[in-house]
Amino acid sequence: MDLLKQFFLSVLDTFTGLESRIAVVYLLLTVLIVAVLWNMRGRPTGFLAYLLPKEVYLHKSNLVDIKIFLFNALLSASGLFAAVTMTPLMTAAVLNGLLTATGSSVAPVDLTFAKLAFATVIIILTLDFCKYWAHRLHHETSILWPFHALHHSAEIMTPLTAHRNHPVFLILRALLYTVVVGIVQALMLFLLMGKIEILTIGTVNAGYFLFNALGSNLRHSHVWLSYGPVLEHVFISPAQHHIHHSAERKHYNKNYGEVFAIWDLMFGTLYVPQSYEKITYGLSDEDGTLIEQPYPNLRTALLHPFADSWRALLKGTSFDPDAAPAHEERKT
Repeated sequence: MDLLKQFFLSVLDTFTGLESRIAVVYLLLTVLIVAVLWNMRGRPTGFLAYLLPKEVYLHKSNLVDIKIFLFNALLSASGLFAAVTMTPLMTAAVLNGLLTATGSSVAPVDLTFAKLAFATVIIILTLDFCKYWAHRLHHETSILWPFHALHHSAEIMTPLTAHRNHPVFLILRALLYTVVVGIVQALMLFLLMGKIEILTIGTVNAGYFLFNALGSNLRHSHVWLSYGPVLEHVFISPAQHHIHHSAERKHYNKNYGEVFAIWDLMFGTLYVPQSYEKITYGLSDEDGTLIEQPYPNLRTALLHPFADSWRALLKGTSFDPDAAPAHEERKT
């Protein structure tokens, strides 16, 4: 009964907690954005049909999204993901090590607005940098790709597709965040602040609130929203994430970033669309030819990536940013 209670609370928190992209408040703001786009585009259909097309929301792929979301919510209720998300412990360990090595104390230093702003920017950039590389490594490392291929196997996209993730992908990403973000936070506390400031945490959360409020749910949707070629060299637009999910060969290994495009620009993976591009979603082979859905149900979605990853391990793990598929039947 306790597990069922925690499961219910986990699902409820996903739709109410402001840290969740699909919280009701963000979904309502997304509806407003879509309404503006629908009006600007000449009201091509009725609004409800434009917002919730049947061919998208009744698609089998969306049903698998729902099942994966509920399964991961059950794992979250069991405490599995919390057990591997240990950023505070990593921060404390590194900070204590720095203090011991230098003979310093934890007394807070003079905290100015400039230091607060600098710390906030560093945290946000560090989080985004981690997301870029966790994402890219899963695409371009053959043993990891099968666990992320599940996400890219979505044949249509809705806001819930953001939760179409294999548990192994979520665990590995959490471990990367724990190490990198924990170290950076410890360095900031040691050099800038001396103690965790609530205001710093609040300003970081405010940054992600804006990200979620200003259309992040359109990243996984049927609605195209481009920021234009200038802004798309700084921020990843929903349209650029559509490109990332494209089955077309020219779109492989592009736009790994979540918030900022600077990492893609820096590491040569940025793709800026010049105009609207019709996207076909799903997995394809090295020529860009669509393959049959390899994860038609929850069982295959959870189990087949292990078999695919094992085959990749037997062949030899590789990281090749210029490769086509990391698996002969999977799109990178």
